[in-house]
Parts: sequence; C-alpha cells; structure tokens
Amino acid sequence: MRGTAVVVGGGIGGLAAALGLRRVGWEVTVLERSEAPDDAGAAISLAANGLRALDELGVGAAVRAASRGQYRGGTRTPDGRWLARMDGAALERAVGSPIVGITRAELHRLLRAALPAGALLIGVRALTVDQDGPGPVRVGCADRTLDADLVVAADGVGSRLRGLLLPGHPGPVATGAAVLRAITERPLPLDGEFELTWGGGAEFGHIVLPDGRAEWHAVLPLPPGTRFADPLAELRSRFGGWHAPIPALLAATGPSAVLHHDLRELRTPLPTFAVGRVALLGDAAHAMTPNLGQGACQALEDAVTLAAAVADAPDLPSALSRYDAVRRPRAQAVARAARQAGRLGHGLSNPLAVAARNAAMRLAPAGPQLRAILRHHAWEPPRPGGSAPRPA
Repeated sequence: MRGTAVVVGGGIGGLAAALGLRRVGWEVTVLERSEAPDDAGAAISLAANGLRALDELGVGAAVRAASRGQYRGGTRTPDGRWLARMDGAALERAVGSPIVGITRAELHRLLRAALPAGALLIGVRALTVDQDGPGPVRVGCADRTLDADLVVAADGVGSRLRGLLLPGHPGPVATGAAVLRAITERPLPLDGEFELTWGGGAEFGHIVLPDGRAEWHAVLPLPPGTRFADPLAELRSRFGGWHAPIPALLAATGPSAVLHHDLRELRTPLPTFAVGRVALLGDAAHAMTPNLGQGACQALEDAVTLAAAVADAPDLPSALSRYDAVRRPRAQAVARAARQAGRLGHGLSNPLAVAARNAAMRLAPAGPQLRAILRHHAWEPPRPGGSAPRPA
C-alpha cells in the first residue's frame, strides 16, 4: 500500500517516520513549528535497538560514524565509590552494538539531510485535523491546509493532536523533577565514556562525545516552572563536593549553554496509538522519563514499525491496527521500567533507602544486570510480510 502522509513534528521521531514512510514508497511532508529544537544544545545516547532502527531507515552508518561508543563507565556514589560497572564490550557481543553518544544537533542534521528538499516545512504549525467523511485527512495550519491519506502525530510530550484525538485523556504530568544539561566548551581528559552518579534525591551523569567534549546532565527534584538566575552556580553549590570529574565538567561549561527542562511523562497510558487515520508516535504516544535512555529509541522503533505496517497491509485501518498492536505493549512497558528506574535513582532520598539500594547494587551479579538491559536493547525490526519483531 502506498499513499501520502503528513507528519506533524520534525523531531527525531517525526523525521524517522518520514524516512520510514518514504522508503516504502509514500509521499511525505513534515511540519515543524520551531526553527530549531529546544534541546539542540544537548546530546543523546542511542542503544542497539535505536541503531538497528536507524539502519532500517538508511542512516545507521552515518549516525555511527558521528557517534562515540560507550564502553567504559558505570554507576557511582557521590564520593566516587562504584555501585556497578558498565561493560560496553559485553553489551556489544550480546546485541551487536554498545550504547553510543551523539549530539542531538548532529542526529537531527543527519535525519534531515536524508529527506528530499521541500519535504520538511519549518515554521508551520498544525492546528486542526479533520478526518470526517471518506475523503483525505485535512491538516489545517495558519496559512494552509494539507490533505493526506495518513497523518502521523509526532508533536511531542505536549502533543496538540493527541489532545484533539483523545480529549478524555489527562495528558502529560510533571514528575516533580527537572533536568539541567549542557555540552562542555572544550574536551576533557576523562577515564571512561559514561558515568552516572546517584546521590540522595539527585543524579549527575555524563557521556563523552567523538571530539572529546562531554555532555552532562543533572536531575533535581524541583517544582515545575522553577528556574535559576545562575544555573551553573546553583549546580556547583549542589554538586561541587561530588567526585571528579563532576566539578571539572561544570567548570568547562559556559553559563549560556545550560538547558533546563521540567520532566513530564504520560503516566496514564494511551488506550490506542491510532485514532482513525492518525498514528501517534514518539513522545506524543508514550512520553517517558529519561532514566533508561530509551525515549528516542522507542520513537525510532515506532517509525520503523509504522512503515512496515503500511507497506504490508492491504488497507490503512489494518496497518494502523497492526502498528498499535505491536508498538503499544512494548513502548508502555519500557515507560513503566523507566519510571521505576527513576524511583530507584534520583527519586530515592531517604538515607536508609539509599543505603539499601547501594548495597543491593554492589552485591548484584553482572549477569542479571546485563539481562535487564537486554530486555530493552534486544529488538528486531518487523520482518517482511507483516510478521512481528522478535520479542525482546
């Protein structure tokens, strides 16, 4: 089956959906309301499942070339003691790839570059979706109306289209935490590619990028809307006594580089990822906390699965039913696991509970920890002919 599609949202998930649909013969237009993503000054980790999806979309090799594998690192306490070590080589042997780190700006650039000229419309916001009647779906914007056989709602955690399609759903909720993050101005001599440090009610982590700079993030319990006049000074006061290289990472960061986002998630799962001839994808369908680093990877899985479904199905209702049946259980299970990981990380503040968690992590054998990671990373794309992905 072939047709025309309008993708609402030009982030990672929306661009991936456009690439996937084009690869199975669809004509696609992407609408992006912003000139640049508000997280373009950050970086992202991609696991094997996300990379495998990018391979299916034709950009996996380019993304790998612009990334850095995360082979050495792990989780520590604020005084520097190790709770768990990460063995990227073992992960690579198990699923074919280590986790890799890449700047979000570069990932967006590579995805955009794979689209033909004119397929991405910047500064265009979708305001309405009308799918009444037998004709095409009509996407109304401020200055134009676009017709399509299929609309993909990839407009993020605060999705306008989700609110129109599922008005009874409560929408995203604040997690009670915020993430502050930035990329250092210069390379740093760091021992490993990845570290995560869990304190009581706070978290600090970093990944190393191909040019030697690092992206760091700090998660703090904060009421939504909280902002600091001097974010770096605030972070130095909170994390300045934590182990190296955390103070050095903050010292290598320019004040204007710090991004501050309140964390939100779809705590109430959606009843469906497809409403009529509209497919919900990425954060619009399953916005999750960042604790497993799976938000973008799940959006990439969505894109590949949607493309396979429309390529194999005899009609659009069958394709979207298939997409929903395959993607919703997995994505919502990953979202639940991410929420639980957050409760064990920055969400844990009681000293006795923190001590118990730390003791349990030190005693846990490496095998079960690796298997827990593989549950999310070991994903296979849908097979030709409409068969489902291999269960992870």
